[in-house]
Amino acid sequence: MLSVEELQSLFDENAIFISKSTQKEDVIKEISDKLLKMGFVKEKFLENVLAREKDYPTGIDLSVVDPELPNIAIPHTEAEFVNVRKVIPVHLDNEIEFNNMIAPDQKMKVKFLFMILNDDPEGQSNILAQIMNLVTTTPPNDLKTFFKSTDTGAIYNFLSKKFN
Repeated sequence: MLSVEELQSLFDENAIFISKSTQKEDVIKEISDKLLKMGFVKEKFLENVLAREKDYPTGIDLSVVDPELPNIAIPHTEAEFVNVRKVIPVHLDNEIEFNNMIAPDQKMKVKFLFMILNDDPEGQSNILAQIMNLVTTTPPNDLKTFFKSTDTGAIYNFLSKKFN
């Protein structure tokens, strides 16, 4: 399990994004390019996230938590392609089609990404568990407001409070 300090350091106020992309590959490339410039990821990050997303989809159906919540996706790749341990929140202005993590043949519309960057090969599931804990323990109305927010400062503040 991650310590309080590790949880709080998962988010960087300068690494929260709002995307106008309309395609999965486009948004992943857009964010990957920004993360590469920031030094958070390595050159081969983009191609490996896209390959992993194809083989192991990351779309998560949140209608089981509340039918009014948008679906999310949690794109990530192996530790060798990243330099830091961070979660990169991305609000999507447009719904983007991802495949379902549980039923990979099923397509779903996603409105928010939590892109996991983890330079620790053992820690991926811990971060995923923390994100799932966020969506299952936060009151649905708070989540609805959060997922609609296009204010990166508000997104950062919400997540900082929840991950402590």
